[in-house]
Amino acid sequence: MHYGLTLFPTDYSISPADLAREAEARGFESIWFPEHSHIPVSRESPWPGGADLPKMYYDTLDPFVALTAAAAVTTKIKLATGICLVVQRDPIQTAKSIASLDQISNGRFLFGVGAGWNLEEMRNHGTADPKRRFTLMRERVEAMKAIWTEKEAEYHGEFVDFDPVFAWPKPVQKPHPPIHVGGGFPGGARRAVRYGDGWIPIAGRDPITGHIADMRKMAEEAGRDPDSIEVSVFGQGPDEGQVKALADAGVRRVVFGLPPADREKVLPMLDRYAEVAKLG
Repeated sequence: MHYGLTLFPTDYSISPADLAREAEARGFESIWFPEHSHIPVSRESPWPGGADLPKMYYDTLDPFVALTAAAAVTTKIKLATGICLVVQRDPIQTAKSIASLDQISNGRFLFGVGAGWNLEEMRNHGTADPKRRFTLMRERVEAMKAIWTEKEAEYHGEFVDFDPVFAWPKPVQKPHPPIHVGGGFPGGARRAVRYGDGWIPIAGRDPITGHIADMRKMAEEAGRDPDSIEVSVFGQGPDEGQVKALADAGVRRVVFGLPPADREKVLPMLDRYAEVAKLG
């Protein structure tokens, strides 16, 4: 079992570099930063986590900038997007950002991806029909895979279409950084089986332990080795019983949730999570 941490990095939270140093010193395997480019004033789309959208969603830093800061002060901890809103990003430019970060970190990047829930936000980025966002996400991920692995990369899909291009650098990790697909069951699991290396359900929103066998069956039916798809549970709290149940069910990574708080509040939480995970 691997143990990671996730936090919305903001201008009032512990800095990404500071969090990365402290997490690495305690033996955590990874840190995961989310993203929202903006929150539309209309606030029409309901937040899946409850009635009121937390302030941190409005304030989060760009994940690639934050992860680069973390990479510069660490040597071992893995650096992940949790999640990158692929439907809101140009795939050619995002492929370069990821390959650059993988180079700078010497192959420590994990690519957590998702299509998002805020329909107005994605419309502002040009996703005219949010109902098709999962197809758009798949095509953009497939296009980035081509850019990372081919000398003359091209992709021709419904939404993403480009003739052969030269694009460097290539990632350190081969064939490319692992792709972890966010989302609940069955959609998120199905997408992970189709084009991912991992599945990221969110703690508390799904009976995850009951769906792992279902995901593995999906993988077998698709001709994939179920063990090739890591399950990472996101936003877990410090409940030792729940963590043990997840491990017994076959979860490969637990990502503990942190509030966007300052160093004085976050560091004791790191110590508590390290105790739950029995790190060090």
